[in-house]
Order: sequence, then C-alpha cells, then structure tokens
Amino acid sequence: MSSNTGAETRPELSAALSGDELSRWYWTLAELTVLARELGVSRGGGKAALTERLQAALDGVAPPDAPPRTRSTGRQLAAPVNGFTVIPAGQRCSQVLRAYFRREIGEGFHFDAYMRRFVAEGAGRTLADAIAHWHATRQAAAQLQEIGSQFELNRFLRDWCAEHPAGSRAEALAAWRAQRDRPRRPATG
Repeated sequence: MSSNTGAETRPELSAALSGDELSRWYWTLAELTVLARELGVSRGGGKAALTERLQAALDGVAPPDAPPRTRSTGRQLAAPVNGFTVIPAGQRCSQVLRAYFRREIGEGFHFDAYMRRFVAEGAGRTLADAIAHWHATRQAAAQLQEIGSQFELNRFLRDWCAEHPAGSRAEALAAWRAQRDRPRRPATG
C-alpha cells in the first residue's frame, strides 16, 4: 500500500502470489509466460487459459490440462494465387492472401473478423468467393463490433476515445497504463 495515496500498488508477478491475487491485476501475456516458465506450467492455449493454469499452480491445485497442440491440416497457399485458387483446410490469413486481396480489393483491405472466419472455415471455396464475401460484409463490418475480452487494451481505448474525443494517443495510453495498474476488484479476506 502506498502511504500517501491509500491506493494499492500492483505487486510484482512472482510465485509468491496467490491465484486470487494474480486474478485481481492486469498482466500481459508476456509477463504470464515468464511466470509459467518459472513454475513449469504449460504456456499454450491463450491468455485466459494460461491465467487459469497459473492460478491453480499458485494455489497448489492441479492445473487444468493445456489444450492439445494443433497442426495445420494442410499446406498453406503459396504465390501465385488467383480467383480460381481453392482455399485448403487449415489455411491461415497469410501474407500471400493479404497481397492477393490488396491487389484485387485495394489498399483498404484488412483481415477483419468476417474475413478471418471465412478463411478459417472456407476450405473448398475459392479466393473469388472470398472477395465476394468481403464486399457482401462491408455494411455489417462498418457497424460497431464487440471486442473480445482477450483484447482488453482495444476495449479500453475504444471506450476512452468515445469519452475523450479530443484526447491524444499519448493521453489514451497514459490512461491505459493507470487503469491496468489498478486492481480489477477489491482484495478478499
């Protein structure tokens, strides 16, 4: 505790924390990964799953199993590609696809949630189908989208910028740093 402000100070991330204390604070995936290595905890499965395993390890409870490692089910597309190119199972949103879509759609192309899902689930469809999908989803993509809980910074920045339309990027990032250094909830006990 800080003696002059009464505000709690974010603790050092270490094996000395309890699982409950770990969950009270914001930690980056990089920070959590270092602790996982130190504790011998599997680092796979994303930030939420890693946090859950670390909480269990810190509390001396058997951690949930890490998800099995998955491998691509097929080869990734390589240049050159065209509209007749079929999307294979396991295709990722690669630089080859990005270059093709930018050439065909324009510099405004980006892999948004609609296109990422199409590529991931589009095995057997063509890149021409993907372009048609891009154009068909532009109206929906222009609507305000829910930001997943794993993207805490993005959600914070969207909300902060809505509340402070004249604010600068530096001010927004300073507000984020102050926010992440505060506990998410009060201490129990």
